[in-house]
Amino acid sequence: MANLEEQNTKANAFRALHRGGRILVLPNVWDVASARIIEDAGYSAVATTSAGVAFSLGYPDGQKISREEMLARVARIARAVRIAVSADVEAAYGNRPEDAARTAQAVIDAGAVGLNLEDGTGNPTSPLVELSLQLEKIRAIRETALKAGVLLVLNARTDVYLDQVGRPEVRYFEAMNRILAYRDAGADCLFVPGVRDVETIRKLAADVKAPLNILAGPGSPPIPTLQSLGVARVSLGSGPMRATLGLLRRMAEELKLAGTYANLEGAPAHSELNKLLS
Repeated sequence: MANLEEQNTKANAFRALHRGGRILVLPNVWDVASARIIEDAGYSAVATTSAGVAFSLGYPDGQKISREEMLARVARIARAVRIAVSADVEAAYGNRPEDAARTAQAVIDAGAVGLNLEDGTGNPTSPLVELSLQLEKIRAIRETALKAGVLLVLNARTDVYLDQVGRPEVRYFEAMNRILAYRDAGADCLFVPGVRDVETIRKLAADVKAPLNILAGPGSPPIPTLQSLGVARVSLGSGPMRATLGLLRRMAEELKLAGTYANLEGAPAHSELNKLLS
C-alpha cells in the first residue's frame, strides 16, 4: 500500500495541474510498459483507459471486467511510475453509493490519486444513471477519500454526447445540467466525451466554470486550439491502445502478404524497454 501522506501530496499536485494555466494532456495507458513510455516522454501524469485495460485482459468494454482485475492493473502501473496515476473505473462497478465508496477505497489502495466516474449505463432504454444516484456516488467517493486521507481528483463524466442521448437540440442543456450538478457535489473536473465542434467546446468551458476534460482523437481540434477554448484537460481514451493494435494488424498483414517488416520500424529497442522496466 502506498504511503498515504505522499499519495495525498501527489493528489494535490495532480489537482493543481488542472488549474495551472497550461492544458493537461493525458495519453491514456493500459499497462506498465505503456505507462513507462509516457512517463519517459516527459508527461507529468498518466491516466488509465478502462477499455484498453479490459481489451488487454480479454474483456469487452462496459464494466465486463471486475473491480478487482481493473484495480490490480492500476496498482501495477502506480507501482511502476513516479508520476501521478488517475484510474478509469467506469461507473464504479455497482449501482449503489456503497459500491462507489468501495471502488474509491480500492483506487487509493492501488496507489492512484484520481479517478474517472461515468454516468453511462450501456442500456439504450435508460442510457444515463439517474442524476440523484450519480450525485450520491460522487458524494460517497468524496467521503471515502476524505476519511482515507487521500483527496482523490474526481473526474466526473457524462455520456450525453458520447451516446447521443436525447434530441440533438437538448443535449447541451442535459449535459450542462449534469456536469454543473457533479461540480457542485464535489467533482474536481468535468468530462464531456463525444464533443468535437469548437463552439460547443468553447461554451462548455465557459459555462461550467470549472476544469473541463475533452476526449480527443482524429477530427478533434488540436491541443493549442483546445487550450485557447478554455479546456483544462485532454484525454485520448482507448485511442492509443487501439492505434497500437492497428499497427499490429498492419504488421501481420504485411508479413502475410508481402513477407516484409516495414511496420516494425520505429519500435523501441529491446535494450531500451529493458532499461525502462528495470
